[in-house]
Amino acid sequence: MRIGFSVPQFGPFADPDRTAGMCAALEALGCHALWVADRLLAPLTPAAGYPGGKPMPDRYGTHLDPLLALGVAASATTRVRLGSSTLGALWQPPLVLARALTTLDLISHGRLDVGLGLGWMREEYTAAGVPWRGRGARLEETLDVLDAVWRSERVVHSGPLWTVPESTVLPKPLQRPRPPILLGGFTPYAMERVGRRADGWLGASMPLPHLDGLWAVAAQAAERAGRDPAALRRVFRVNADVTKTDADPAETHHLGTVRQICEHLRAVCAAETDEVLVDLQLTTDSPQEFLDLASEFMAELA
Repeated sequence: MRIGFSVPQFGPFADPDRTAGMCAALEALGCHALWVADRLLAPLTPAAGYPGGKPMPDRYGTHLDPLLALGVAASATTRVRLGSSTLGALWQPPLVLARALTTLDLISHGRLDVGLGLGWMREEYTAAGVPWRGRGARLEETLDVLDAVWRSERVVHSGPLWTVPESTVLPKPLQRPRPPILLGGFTPYAMERVGRRADGWLGASMPLPHLDGLWAVAAQAAERAGRDPAALRRVFRVNADVTKTDADPAETHHLGTVRQICEHLRAVCAAETDEVLVDLQLTTDSPQEFLDLASEFMAELA
């Protein structure tokens, strides 16, 4: 099992100097990866509500840009993988996105994992000037453009949304033929896309029957596309709500003591290549407690 933590970037952790120091400290604990998340805004009354039926956490209203925060993390570390879980894939043209991600791969000396998603909040699409309708097709073409930029010496693309005239786009990422691409999502369409196009899935800690049903869709799609499902990575995010006393066993996919949450994470990681991403930004405001809890999770999971 590979163990990752969130890059501190939200609420009281939205301070680049603090982010840099904490990323260095997390790497020193021996973790394998650090991951940024992405929020454009925090509407006062989101039309769809926050996933899970709870109010959106207040601290999501204060946030560092994910790509710049990843650059801070890259400069503060030397070994850990650096990824996004997930980056709003559609809020900028794919050629611009490719340039930023290439630069991050070079800054990090080939440590970048590109995690892309569609998000759930219509208000972010409205603010970015991007249509909500047709976002799945927009993601498919975004992936086409990224592949064209990263895999080809002469880059050309002509599609329904974007046209890239035959061009030279340099430099290329250090990782060849491109950095790994992982996709988020929890619908049948999203899971089919993971199996057909991605190097892995950015999932979440959840009850096992639900997880198994989702993963079956991706595995079957991979087989239909002539790909090996066992070669796909799985990264399970847990927005940990750590308690001092034992929680209801039905809730330990996100709530409970460090040991309870870790027991569930061990259960969902069925393959040796599975990874966990522990986000501690919702359970503490203290940098020291964040690092202390990270140390506990490392000791329990290692």
